[in-house]
Amino acid sequence: MLKEEMICYCSEEKILLDNGLSDFFLSMNSLNFVKSFLGKVKAYSHKNFITFELIVSLKNQLLIFLKLLENEFPEDIQRIYDKFNFSKEKTFQKKEFINPSFSNVKVLSGYSGEGKIMEVKDFVNLFRARYTEFKKILENSPELEGLVAINKISNDKQKISIIGMISSKSVTKNQNLVLEVEDFTGKIKIIFSKEKEELYSLAEDAALDSVLGFSGFGNKEILFANKLIFPEVFLDGGRKKSPLEEYALFLGDVHFGSKNFLEKDFLKFINYLNGNNVEDSEVKKIKYLFIVGDLITGIGNYPNQEKDLKLVDLEAQFERVASFLSKIRKDIKIIITPGNHDCVRLMEPQPILNEKFAWPIYELENVIVAENPSMINIGAMQDFEGFNVLVYHGFSFPYYANNIPSLMKERVMNSPEKIMKYLLLHRHLAPTHGSVQYFPSPKDYHLISKVPDFFVSGHTHKSGVNYVKDVLLISVSSWESMTPYQEKFGNTPDHCKVPMINLKTRAVKILDFETKGEVNGH
Repeated sequence: MLKEEMICYCSEEKILLDNGLSDFFLSMNSLNFVKSFLGKVKAYSHKNFITFELIVSLKNQLLIFLKLLENEFPEDIQRIYDKFNFSKEKTFQKKEFINPSFSNVKVLSGYSGEGKIMEVKDFVNLFRARYTEFKKILENSPELEGLVAINKISNDKQKISIIGMISSKSVTKNQNLVLEVEDFTGKIKIIFSKEKEELYSLAEDAALDSVLGFSGFGNKEILFANKLIFPEVFLDGGRKKSPLEEYALFLGDVHFGSKNFLEKDFLKFINYLNGNNVEDSEVKKIKYLFIVGDLITGIGNYPNQEKDLKLVDLEAQFERVASFLSKIRKDIKIIITPGNHDCVRLMEPQPILNEKFAWPIYELENVIVAENPSMINIGAMQDFEGFNVLVYHGFSFPYYANNIPSLMKERVMNSPEKIMKYLLLHRHLAPTHGSVQYFPSPKDYHLISKVPDFFVSGHTHKSGVNYVKDVLLISVSSWESMTPYQEKFGNTPDHCKVPMINLKTRAVKILDFETKGEVNGH
């Protein structure tokens, strides 16, 4: 390796090497490896002066990094192992996070498949599976009298009920709405008269690719609708209440690593959880903390994001936020699911946080990670089944806010609970193909097959709480102050608001940790 190249790199990165380390790294075969290694040491330690002792102290983190490069730089990595007495075995012991059972927290559902080459048939199978599941739900509706398959409809005009997936929408010259729907046997056009305003409005709002029930009069050519049946959710047993007084808190969109991260407010929240300077009997009964995506701010998520970053290394972002979470008392179970900023694929369902970057999170003893979306049960005990919490970050929300007529009129990106209500009506988190990027699977993970007690989301940075058919809707606020990118789209985010649910009484309280007018920062 050329000494001049090494000196130039260290000068540019403001790295100083202790006596003896310069000669050691100059003896390496690959300058690219040395750059990567020293860059990691600097990022992990937040120090420019690199010593033998500093590298040894970062053993756990560096072993994971070295393991990933063993095939590419085997000789140089072996010299690192020998020089710093690193074992080749990774010291990090990963807990089991797939369907875990952990102190009254259990992941009931979540994506566990592995990546594969996608083919057209995979998307076809996904939508066929969706139709089959919705048919089972809708065919029990008493409003769908005389239910038949589309290819069984005769030429004679008659009363007809069908279950179909909406493939297209159009408007006639008389301003009537036409939906083309299909089942496994065929297609048919359904007309909604503009004179039936309420029914017309329902059909106008119906999502493409959703599976609904239709009832009306017609023949195999066309059906004139008089009913539109949604597979909406409702809880048969009403609102459950725990026999034990415990509290669950919900937050998300922390965006740690951003220059706009509200650090002072977040520390105020952690101090509250730990009972510091608070005489509040409720605090000791807080047992569950959900973080529903965008734990970190990530890198490259929107144009020119680097201008908004305080930490430009993903692992450094995870390492620092883990140090904050580690301060939270250990009897509080922290459930973390990913969002679009957390360095997992954007295609949904999103897998658990990537261990390559998020290893510091996995080292926290009171943390469970799950996929997005996930159904998570909390608070179960003898003679009580607990609460089912549907967690979805909400990446599909902007599509429906900007494409569904009634939602567009209400500017619902600032009222996300209305989007959540809309999706519960369709019993699906992203019914329209194109509202999110799908990873096609034999099972549709966005379909709400089991009705939750709580439906929790983030992404909009707006706080909201509401009930729909006894399902509690919770939208979380943000811990990042307004960015120019958000301002461009007219968002008006809420900050540092934390819904707290008493699981015994079902009372909801919004905790506010925003220190308005005060300076935040790292």
